[in-house]
Amino acid sequence: MIRPQDLLCPKPAGLFCPLGDFYIDPVRPVERAVITHGHADHARAGHGAVMATAETLAIMGVRYGEDFAGSVQALAYGQTVTIGGVEVSLVPAGHVLGSAQVVVRWKGLTMVVSGDYKRRRDPTCPPFEPTLCDVFVTEATFGLPVFRHPPDGEEIGKLLRSVARFPERGHLVGVYSLGKAQRVIRLLREAGWDRPIPVHGALERLNALYAGFGVELGPLEAATSPAKQDFAGAIILAPPSALASPWARRFGDPVDAFASGWMRIRARARQRGVELPLIISDHADWDELTGTIAEIHPGEVWITHGREEALARWCDLAGIPARALALVGYEDEEE
Repeated sequence: MIRPQDLLCPKPAGLFCPLGDFYIDPVRPVERAVITHGHADHARAGHGAVMATAETLAIMGVRYGEDFAGSVQALAYGQTVTIGGVEVSLVPAGHVLGSAQVVVRWKGLTMVVSGDYKRRRDPTCPPFEPTLCDVFVTEATFGLPVFRHPPDGEEIGKLLRSVARFPERGHLVGVYSLGKAQRVIRLLREAGWDRPIPVHGALERLNALYAGFGVELGPLEAATSPAKQDFAGAIILAPPSALASPWARRFGDPVDAFASGWMRIRARARQRGVELPLIISDHADWDELTGTIAEIHPGEVWITHGREEALARWCDLAGIPARALALVGYEDEEE
């Protein structure tokens, strides 16, 4: 009898495939790694060989330098390679540009490792592709019923209404540099915001990378003017860490906003001094997590990280065996 743990098993370095001798999203340097996406808690430098989508490899090159691994191999969505008798393919995860689920097959057993994912539409990347499998290995970053993200359009509408209400103030929006920044820009463009968007310098390289892969972001400009009045009525994007830095003083009295799924928790918004919380997440919320499992209906669910206990309990009640892997090193860094 073929057991799932013969194909994939948790190790201190991450999820390991002993038959193919490779790790998926290892948290420390290994000889061979398959990477789901470019966020730093999943994609690290120093591996001997890395396989990922072309977009993820490009993101890693921008973040770590072109010599981030001994060798690299780009794998297109739907393309299959065989490693040590194990078939490996990538399908879209809908998380950020280049994000992928890893599908591994061996002797009739199929396991799908979701990486980070979401189910709602994202204008910057292909949507999540459900894949039937025997074992679904899922994240659970927002694996509690309290996390039900509102429609993105509602949150962007909230931002635009605040801009109209306070035209004398700039709106300084905290966004993570990979994925969230570009998604918020595209959502603003779709909502009719056609003005140049000032951006912090830390966002520029990844904005350019997205544009290079065909994601149209519209007019952007460096947020470098020393004149506070130049930013009245503007929407400025910056990494969350910049909101409380000396860099932010050039904007006078901006409305501080932060785009994150964690803004559902009011205490987190207060702790950060966020005046305008925007609940925009690149992770699946509770309904998306449970809906995905119900749709795929795997024989078993493994949960890599996040709020494992609640999701495992939901699976048990749904008659699906579930196991919390409690992998370390993947928590919240890029949400």
